[in-house]
Amino acid sequence: MTITATGTIERRNIGLGAWAFVTEDGVTYEIPKSSDKSLLKAGQKAKVTGKVREDVMTTAMIGSVLEVHDFEVLS
Repeated sequence: MTITATGTIERRNIGLGAWAFVTEDGVTYEIPKSSDKSLLKAGQKAKVTGKVREDVMTTAMIGSVLEVHDFEVLS
């Protein structure tokens, strides 16, 4: 499933650490560490388009994995 949502990037201190994207609706997605480093900044607001990967599991288990295809940093 592909989604476009606006939200905030968060750094979670779970294990070795994980990146989360929390939408304005309160839904949390895990963003892979291999994502574009200019997106992975705690507290940054962004509009993100990506694919929710139901076939991927992680050790952090903070939400479904969101494979980011495109994003726009919001001021």
